Amino acid sequence: MPLSPDQQAEIDTQRATPSQTLRAVAPGMEAHLYTAHEVLDHGFVRVVDYMGDDAAICQAARVSYGRGTKSVSNDEGLIRYLMRHWHSTPFEMCEVKLHVKLPVFVARQWIRHRTANVNEYSGRYSILDREFYIPAPEQLAAQSVVNNQGRGDALQGEEAARVLEILKADSNRAYDHYEQMIGTDGQDGLARELARMNLPANIYTQWYWKVDLHNLFHFLRLRADSHAQYEIRVYADAICNIVKDWVPAAYGAFEDYRLGGAILSGPALSVLRRMLKGERVEQEDSGMSKREWREFMEMVDN
Repeated sequence: MPLSPDQQAEIDTQRATPSQTLRAVAPGMEAHLYTAHEVLDHGFVRVVDYMGDDAAICQAARVSYGRGTKSVSNDEGLIRYLMRHWHSTPFEMCEVKLHVKLPVFVARQWIRHRTANVNEYSGRYSILDREFYIPAPEQLAAQSVVNNQGRGDALQGEEAARVLEILKADSNRAYDHYEQMIGTDGQDGLARELARMNLPANIYTQWYWKVDLHNLFHFLRLRADSHAQYEIRVYADAICNIVKDWVPAAYGAFEDYRLGGAILSGPALSVLRRMLKGERVEQEDSGMSKREWREFMEMVDN
């Protein structure tokens, strides 16, 4: 189950005892506080704390006092200008702290984004739970033949069932051995920090992840993309839904200029201009490699 009974009890207590504050609050984000949004089979994302809102972005950009200086429409226009022209500092004035439960192999992808503060559940100090990510059958796919780090067609029938059985059996066997190694019934027991090395990468871990909005948008631009691995993309999608309620104007600009936008290289821009003039352009005379050309055509055809 995503939340342990102790975690749920703590959250229920916190939700039942709200505090009055003089700081700026975002009503949409307040609704997400102390709520765990389930992801995958045992994971979740929940907001622990946050700072700032759309007005804080504008306040920082204008270096003003108070909540904005003009109207909501002007604030939204300013935010879109900042996003459009890659002004990052005002977005760094907003921060969020998330509690995330995720498989270890997803965490190792996630930690590549080194612009956050992270504190992870300690397998040296505590005993890890017997919880493993087992993909849904439709997520079991063969290796892609065009992308060395992607998936191809989904496995079918007996092959999919065989893979699922291997995943389940190996996960439980590894955890059985983990328990045997740390056990102290009739033996000293191996240190937890050593025994954990036998656990598979699909076991769940947890961490607190604190990041500013600028770097969060960078994370989401990469991980909410359709080309990202499914298991991290669903976490990014859950966070997108939270951010959309927290800073709606900033998220709208991010959605338009980053998620829904595209960056063109010099050769790609030159090709696009030639196409707009009615010229027929082929990969051989485009100045782009075959892979660049394929990616470019996918972008303009969509």
